[in-house]
Amino acid sequence: MRYRATLAYDGTAYQGFQRQSGSIPTIQGAVEAAIFNASGQKVNVSGAGRTDTGVHASGQVIAFDVEWTHADQSLLRAVNFHLPLDIALQDIRQQPGFHPRYDAISRLYRYRVLIAPQRQPLLLTRAWQMWNGLDGELMEQASKLFIGEKDFAALGKPTQGEVTIRSVYRSEWVSQQNEFGTLWTYTVEADGFLQHMVRRMVAMLVQVGHKRMTVQRFEELLNRAKLVEALAIAPPQGLSLEVVRYNE
Repeated sequence: MRYRATLAYDGTAYQGFQRQSGSIPTIQGAVEAAIFNASGQKVNVSGAGRTDTGVHASGQVIAFDVEWTHADQSLLRAVNFHLPLDIALQDIRQQPGFHPRYDAISRLYRYRVLIAPQRQPLLLTRAWQMWNGLDGELMEQASKLFIGEKDFAALGKPTQGEVTIRSVYRSEWVSQQNEFGTLWTYTVEADGFLQHMVRRMVAMLVQVGHKRMTVQRFEELLNRAKLVEALAIAPPQGLSLEVVRYNE
């Protein structure tokens, strides 16, 4: 039976989602090991997105095939029992023919930037921390240039094939004050993303927010449709895959 599940994890201790050779720790490898320990069956887990090393998720969607004669919730509990504390299934159900990647119509990521006068150890793995303030109006103006169907080759390489055209549906910044300082949250939703695309988007927007890049220069680089190797990549710890949407 094909099972569909929502997975949450802290990616700090893992070399990304996708299984790798040897004993390299990955999210996929940990989940497959937990399912084997719970069921005695080797499975291949597929995911909606291949998150990078150190990237988190609260809404990653996975699927796997396993023979299980008990209730769905008992499978969830059994798998979670064998998972490490930084990974956990949030829900599970049977869905024949489901594929988390190819059936998805969009993915929503959030990236968090903390502006604080001192380093905040409790948020070390949750946000990109910096001391200099950001110009929110400029960042919001630049972020809207991502919206629409465009060739995003300037921001990354495709994970499969050669097509670099993607449709971005949402791209926006919001800020709020907390006990540590100012927390900026960038939300971006698209039908798909290139490798390191979100982290390059954030890095460019932060440069605009620091007035190290003009909005005009930002637009010129984006419209090149050719990978700009010199572009910075934002660190992974601020990024989280939060929602994957399907036609349901």
